[in-house]
Amino acid sequence: MKLLFVVNVDWFFISHRLPIALKAQQQGFKVTIACRFTSHKAELKNMGFEVIELPFNRSGGGFFAELKTIKLLKDTIVKVKPDVVHAVTIKPVLYAGLALKMMKKKIPFVAAISGLGYVFTANTLRAKVTKIIASLFYKVSLSHPLKTVIFQNSSDEAILTEVTGLTVQDKTLIKGSGADLSVYNFTPEIEDGHISVVMACRLLKEKGVYEFVNASKLVKDKYPNSKFVLVGSPDIENPNTVKQSEIDSWVADGIIEYLGQRNDIPDIFSSSNIVCLPSYYGEGVPKVLIEAAACGRAIVTTTNPGCRDAIIDNQTGLAVPPRNADSLAKAIIKLIENPNQRRAMGTAARDFAVEQFDVKQVVNKHIKIYQDLIERAAN
Repeated sequence: MKLLFVVNVDWFFISHRLPIALKAQQQGFKVTIACRFTSHKAELKNMGFEVIELPFNRSGGGFFAELKTIKLLKDTIVKVKPDVVHAVTIKPVLYAGLALKMMKKKIPFVAAISGLGYVFTANTLRAKVTKIIASLFYKVSLSHPLKTVIFQNSSDEAILTEVTGLTVQDKTLIKGSGADLSVYNFTPEIEDGHISVVMACRLLKEKGVYEFVNASKLVKDKYPNSKFVLVGSPDIENPNTVKQSEIDSWVADGIIEYLGQRNDIPDIFSSSNIVCLPSYYGEGVPKVLIEAAACGRAIVTTTNPGCRDAIIDNQTGLAVPPRNADSLAKAIIKLIENPNQRRAMGTAARDFAVEQFDVKQVVNKHIKIYQDLIERAAN
């Protein structure tokens, strides 16, 4: 059996889909990864995967460049002859669906929707026009007869079900890409007299970085010993990135501590008291909140779709309105002033992670999806 992953970029595949590919490989699948490569091509080849370069341009490379990418993807599918195509994130899903529509043979298609982006929730004129165009693309791309569309949250599921007319057989809900519970494990909070609030993400405005910084100012007015720690790096390819100069000024003013891009997130969370993600981005279920729950930390996030799916409000964390630094600060202060409640939330978060977010469960669900689609194709 041959499995073809179509992903935007290699680092995303490693952080969000690698365990599924490794398990599929163990189950006897020959796995090919088609994406834009940065620095992980050799690493993936050494794992035994076939790798194919596809020029996915995150910001769009112009009409003819995008058509060329779709053609290259179609050529890749013809060359690989996969038994299943698994596309992840918006552009790979849309382009793989279009490429498969051009082919006579109906190849099973797994479309993983890890967040719909801003266009289905924003109210600007540009967003509304983009929504009409995106809806047409989704209707065509997801009209494939042999498919399973994987949603991470019920909001995205409801939107695309209405847009494309998906049936119950066509879709399933899997909350995020999971966490390795043996790596992200529970440890009690460190008692050192300082409350540490951590935010880890790609440093985009829509992730709520400015709200985090403004909340830090408000909380520090009351609790000057509290620490607000920002983890991640600016995304220079994204026009909505937070600038390094801004980060440097916040650090210089004592508003935040900045750790940059890190690979030791389990240790960082374990040394924290609260994990915060005030995002209003088009999330699926943020992986960082799954990892925070697995580490047994109380979470403060927003009511944004995807974010709210990562917690049980008032049990494993607190959800506040997006784009509201005042509400964010009040929620953090509540957890600072109620340590027993905060620790109870952390314990409940770990239990929730074991029940909902164990990567082994997520992987097994994907393998079953592949097997069911291949069986349907054979019949």
